[in-house]
Amino acid sequence: MSVSVPSNLFNTILNGYLEDNSFIVGADLSQADNDVFAVISSAPSADKLPHLSRWYNHIKSQSGSAVAADDDEDIDLFGSDDEEVDEEAEKLKQQRLEEYRAKKAAKGPGPVAKSMITLDVKPWDDETDLAEMERLVRSIAMEGLEWKSAQLVAIGYGIKKLRISCVVIDEHVSTDLLEEKIAEFEDFVQSIDVEAFQKL
Repeated sequence: MSVSVPSNLFNTILNGYLEDNSFIVGADLSQADNDVFAVISSAPSADKLPHLSRWYNHIKSQSGSAVAADDDEDIDLFGSDDEEVDEEAEKLKQQRLEEYRAKKAAKGPGPVAKSMITLDVKPWDDETDLAEMERLVRSIAMEGLEWKSAQLVAIGYGIKKLRISCVVIDEHVSTDLLEEKIAEFEDFVQSIDVEAFQKL
């Protein structure tokens, strides 16, 4: 049993779809655009259905183009260099690009990805100066790294390890880089483990 959809409802749904899509299928003009275009009885209102209207005018400007040909044929949608450029299509393309850029600019940059990392830094023995080891670890400075709290945790036989936390900007600092930098203090540091890693 087929169900008919009122044309005004169909147009509203299609307008919503075309808000984030330039064409019916994929990123280029296709036979699907021609098929849907043929179903629409009249030009949509630019005030009520702006996205559908933009798409409708663009497809209308392309009528008679190679896209209406058999899908199995090799179609050159852009034409050769010596063919005339469709000025209306170019204007619509530029308009869509400007709308996209304006929409993206209005949103602003996305949030910066950060993580909280807690490291366990183990000394060689119970004679290692843990205060100096912490000072050395905190002396590591780089863009996107902020040291936080630290504490000494007993691991047995009178030996304690340094547990220290930091907040990093993922784009600039990785756990591998941090471990590599801390390991450079080889007179104090025996090993480094990641005790906790949490995205913020």
